[in-house]
Amino acid sequence: MDKQIGFIMKKILRKIPGYKKIRAYYSVIKGTYSIKYGIFGKAKLLRNFFSDLKNYSKLQENKKFIFSPDNISPQIYDNVPHSQQLDYVYFYQDSWCAEKVFQNKPEHHFDIGSKAEMLGIISQFTPTTMIDLRPLDVNLPNLEFVQGDILSLPFEDNSIKSLSAICVVEHIGLGRYGDSLDQFGSEKAVEEFKRILANNGNLYISLPIDKENKIYFNAHRAFTREYILELFKPLRLIEEKYIYKNELINNYDSERGFGTGLFWFKK
Repeated sequence: MDKQIGFIMKKILRKIPGYKKIRAYYSVIKGTYSIKYGIFGKAKLLRNFFSDLKNYSKLQENKKFIFSPDNISPQIYDNVPHSQQLDYVYFYQDSWCAEKVFQNKPEHHFDIGSKAEMLGIISQFTPTTMIDLRPLDVNLPNLEFVQGDILSLPFEDNSIKSLSAICVVEHIGLGRYGDSLDQFGSEKAVEEFKRILANNGNLYISLPIDKENKIYFNAHRAFTREYILELFKPLRLIEEKYIYKNELINNYDSERGFGTGLFWFKK
């Protein structure tokens, strides 16, 4: 009933003159990157947008397209002189994981809970199965989806030769994604990874690191390097890298505080 009422309200609002403009401007003020700009910064960017809109409307008309001031979608935070808006953690860790899978060329790769965008890319060069609690409504020839619980994975012992979980382990048991609360969620997830990983199999992991083990409820946990190595015993550490702000480096530095660790383990 609530969805029907909401749908009807939207249809009514769309008929009000200027509704599209108001909605577009509201999205600008509440946009993802708007927090980086004060009121004067936003006003300047909006002024530039209106100037471009006015000048564009004076250009020779391209009759192949319908142009109306009602159909606007301001993207003012893209028109800035500084570097691209980028999540450095996901940029580095997804690139790193894809590189490892490509280098080792498994017959089939399995992933638990990582970003679907990364897995879509990996599936273009090796058949890939994604396991997650949340359904994945996409269709790619080499990408298979299996709905499953990270604490009770639907695989036999020692059966998976290539496995990844990128920025996943730290969330388990904190309720962020609708999972059950569990103070030992991360430890239990790691035990499942070790159980299903085949002998000589490769495991690619990323998770937050810090100078102390910490819980940032209900976002994630952070781990020291020492505790990570303890958790994943008896797996062998093949490679480790660390992301601090916009840098990808080879060495763990506890004095730099919070960061992200990338670990390649082998059974």
